[in-house]
Amino acid sequence: MSFNTGAKLDPSQVEDVRGSRIGGRGLMLGGGGGIGIIVALVWVLLGGSPQTGETIGGLVGQTIGGGAEQPGPASSALAAACQTGADANASEDCRIVGYVNSIQAYWTDEFAASSQRYVGAKTRFFTDQISTGCGIASSDSGPFYCPGDQFVYIDLGFFDELRSKFGAQGGPFAQAYILAHEYGHHVQDLVGTLSDGTSQAGAAGQSVRTELQADCYAGVWASNAAATGYLVPLTDAEIADALDAAAAVGDDRIQQQMQGQVSPETWTHGSSAQRQKWFTAGYQTGSPDGCDTFTGNP
Repeated sequence: MSFNTGAKLDPSQVEDVRGSRIGGRGLMLGGGGGIGIIVALVWVLLGGSPQTGETIGGLVGQTIGGGAEQPGPASSALAAACQTGADANASEDCRIVGYVNSIQAYWTDEFAASSQRYVGAKTRFFTDQISTGCGIASSDSGPFYCPGDQFVYIDLGFFDELRSKFGAQGGPFAQAYILAHEYGHHVQDLVGTLSDGTSQAGAAGQSVRTELQADCYAGVWASNAAATGYLVPLTDAEIADALDAAAAVGDDRIQQQMQGQVSPETWTHGSSAQRQKWFTAGYQTGSPDGCDTFTGNP
């Protein structure tokens, strides 16, 4: 996805604490070994908790150790480097800033059209591990939204893992899809739907329906991305990258890769087909009104 070269970026929406360290022991993710780490990552990927075995509903209202990391020189450097769309076209860091700006510009306008006020959420870059409003998270957690402090957290190294561990073809718009999904959870948090029974697993459970709605919201933003002024119109290839990433993190594909069988009763995020279906629904309708994943067959 290309940015309009003259678009003015707002780097204040992203904090960079990469290289910061926190005290205490590292977070235990799963049962140990590579499989445990990947399973934990899948659990939190695109919306779960950084603490193994918890769900989004268990996070709301928690304030364990939140905000220990403070933006410093790295954030200042990011602010200096990421000024325009041309910078976003040249640098991954600035590209993420541009995506965040565009996503939040869309939701600001969408909320205003309904006489509501959108409250922004910052994205925080980190490495290794970090203290959040939802507890201590590690890079192995993958990207996640924390309702306890209303931050999106991401180690940008995850985008390499999306290709190497999950088999996605990658591409810049795969990154945009992931970020837009996390901000979809922020929107759910603002309107009060994030914590509604999300501990219920299964292919038609509330957890899956919550995740699929965030996928749909990502598609809605994609449909309106060019209208925010930051981005040029999407290409078919870029939409294909988003759909490929959605399929790569489907519960069925992950389970087949990791355990050689598929167990729909344990799904928390949805199958590859479900995730692609709801991103496409959002993209085609261009409206959050088309994202009711809580009724009917998901």
